[in-house]
Amino acid sequence: MKNKIIAKHPCFTASGHGKFGRIHLPVAPNCNIQCNYCDRRYDCVNESRPGITSKILTPAEAVDRVRLLLEKNRNITVIGIAGPGDPLANEQTFVTLQMLNREFPDIILCLSTNGLVLTERLQDIIRCGVQTITVTINAIKIQTALKIYKWIYFRGKAYKNDDRASILLSQQWRGVNNAIDAGLTVKVNTVYCSGINDEDIPLIAQECSCLGVDVMNIIPLIPQADFSNLTPVSQDMLHEMRLRCSQHINIMTHCRQCRADACGSLNEDIDMELELLYDRIQEEYCDSI
Repeated sequence: MKNKIIAKHPCFTASGHGKFGRIHLPVAPNCNIQCNYCDRRYDCVNESRPGITSKILTPAEAVDRVRLLLEKNRNITVIGIAGPGDPLANEQTFVTLQMLNREFPDIILCLSTNGLVLTERLQDIIRCGVQTITVTINAIKIQTALKIYKWIYFRGKAYKNDDRASILLSQQWRGVNNAIDAGLTVKVNTVYCSGINDEDIPLIAQECSCLGVDVMNIIPLIPQADFSNLTPVSQDMLHEMRLRCSQHINIMTHCRQCRADACGSLNEDIDMELELLYDRIQEEYCDSI
């Protein structure tokens, strides 16, 4: 069963990323951590990066959007929620997933999370019919995590002291382990921040392998926010790091660092707002002639 899911998920298999499509639904605006590289304040139709969306959708609007896009027969096999905040920090995520699971039971449901409350929300995730998750883990050492994360909000309390790192790392690995034990297909994303987490990334790969993570995705930092002055990771550096980590775990190499409202295959990455606007213009034009 897991192999069939992986084969149809464009983010989990290189052979399927041009064949199968996905829809990202931006229903989750709130986040429970602040990464020093994250900036979700801007939107541009010519920009494609995590955290970007043209608008936040309600659960009902999200389901309507899925209906419209499935009518276009783009061979969509996955519906995912990837922000623009953390899906597990937003109740709209679970409302949306429940509605989708009822109406589209044959489509793979997926979500991305920083893992802070993954264990706490795991049963809710399973009840909603989610089969695949991506957890972003950028550090394995506390000192590294302190450089990457500015604060976390956990169990009703904001942590800006050193505890933020130990709590987050403990929760992330616990959540990954519990998700795997529950039978979910798990991918771990790691943002490669040159000069910050170079030493941690191979250790993350080893830990993922030990736990039974299905695939790891090492993605280059987009220098912005507090990390705007960091040197970008070169293609040679990225290739070398992926090669090192491939000794331990299957590595995804076709990531496009998608927007929170992306749709289509990874090769297309269609902007949904423009797509639907174009359809409306076409319909109005046809009605007028």
